[in-house]
Amino acid sequence: MPVKDSRTAALAGAPLLLLRRLGVHTHQEPVVYILEDSPICRSEGFEAQSRVRIDSGGRSVIATLNVVHGDLLADGEAGLSEAAWRALDPAAGALGRVTHAMPPASFSHVRGKIHGKRLQQAAMDAVISEIVAGRYTDVQLASFVTTCANSALDDDEITSLTRAMIAVGDRMTWARTPIVDKHSVGGLPGNRTTPLVVAIVAACGLTMPKTSSRAITSPSGTADTMETMAPVDLDLAAMRHVVDSEGGCVVWGGAAHLSPADDVLIRVERALELDSAGQLIASILSKKAAAGSTHVVIDMPIGETAKVRSHDTATKLSRSLIAVGKRVGLEVRVSLGDGRVPIGRGIGPALEARDVLSVFHREVGAPDDLRRRALELAGDILEMAGVAAAGEGQARAAAVLSSGAAWRKFEAICRAQGGMRTPPVATHHRVIEATSAGAVSRMDNRGLSRVAKLAGAPAAAAAGLELHVGLGEVVEAGQPLFSIHAETGGELAYALAYMESIGALIDVETRR
Repeated sequence: MPVKDSRTAALAGAPLLLLRRLGVHTHQEPVVYILEDSPICRSEGFEAQSRVRIDSGGRSVIATLNVVHGDLLADGEAGLSEAAWRALDPAAGALGRVTHAMPPASFSHVRGKIHGKRLQQAAMDAVISEIVAGRYTDVQLASFVTTCANSALDDDEITSLTRAMIAVGDRMTWARTPIVDKHSVGGLPGNRTTPLVVAIVAACGLTMPKTSSRAITSPSGTADTMETMAPVDLDLAAMRHVVDSEGGCVVWGGAAHLSPADDVLIRVERALELDSAGQLIASILSKKAAAGSTHVVIDMPIGETAKVRSHDTATKLSRSLIAVGKRVGLEVRVSLGDGRVPIGRGIGPALEARDVLSVFHREVGAPDDLRRRALELAGDILEMAGVAAAGEGQARAAAVLSSGAAWRKFEAICRAQGGMRTPPVATHHRVIEATSAGAVSRMDNRGLSRVAKLAGAPAAAAAGLELHVGLGEVVEAGQPLFSIHAETGGELAYALAYMESIGALIDVETRR
């Protein structure tokens, strides 16, 4: 994001460079490109991967320098990646100055954590503030993420991290109460209950401003799936309009600038395939508190190939979620679920969306496990908020779904967010069949997710994996177990090659 601190005398002496938009996508990391043999690189001692600051038109951004050869750029030009261009938003032909960026002073606290020192509130505030300001390199970000995962954060540190993440972003307030929400800890393919829960709860008159994440290590996040049905990149004003008019929304939290540090950390966690307990809790609760929520239900699946593998781990995680939630003003309830197998049939944005739509439409053959889990979570929210008596929440939720009121509310929410979309369909498919007869005894959640990702999900919205059988189901040899969906032949080949290297993802116990 743009940096607001004042310039030093070095800025006045730096040469002006013509800023060019190169159209290079570097995800969320601003990058600037300059000729290696240009006078500014020689005089300033700039090298590849240097951290530099670019100032133009009263705005500035900290970026990573890439040096280039050849005729991509002329002397006196600085090329900007899409992330850097968006941050500066320069006019055509704008000039800018490139200077050395100051190293993050707060990184000393990260080094202290690496050596076993606890992170107090002031230290956490400084770290998160400089992370959001763009002062941390990816290596430094990875160090922070890794040390917090390796040297587990205690509840005090998690509370400090949560508060720091709330403080650096916008925070919504509402004139009514309660403001309800739900979140899944993840790790279970499919399990796309959020659109169903939001529609049911909003149809019952409650307020649910749902901000969701994109995928970290999974083939789809809720925002990825919702985006195949309606726009999700809404800013705070647009989000508030949707919630005021319909009682609920399902939007990407990063676009709304709620707890923006979370999206920076998620980018690094995704690359490292890490999702530690402390950062998981801070990520969930900071987004909920920033959105103005008062009551939150946490969906926590448990299974040997889910994110939470045991009831002991679930108990510890639940205690921390409830304790930290209370410290930041949230009433938290944790709902434990079966994480042995995926929920629904689809694994990937569009495939999961089609599951959601089939449940809304009450189609014959719609995934009943997705329907049941959505009703359980919606029922918990209705009871927490006092709309339904204890033990009666699920029945109330089921009535709203079966009457069509939930679907009508979902349609209205999608229209308010920018219009209903039809989930895309992949062009390449491959059916994987059972090699022997028997009963389905096990599914490898992580392996199935990996196949869906190699097939292109979530970047390719139509890609992923579609299950054709359930746990305990009796199958015959040659019967379809699942299908791989891909948008290109190459991605389909990647997924198939991975499958050949690891063996069966769905175990079929041979009948005797």
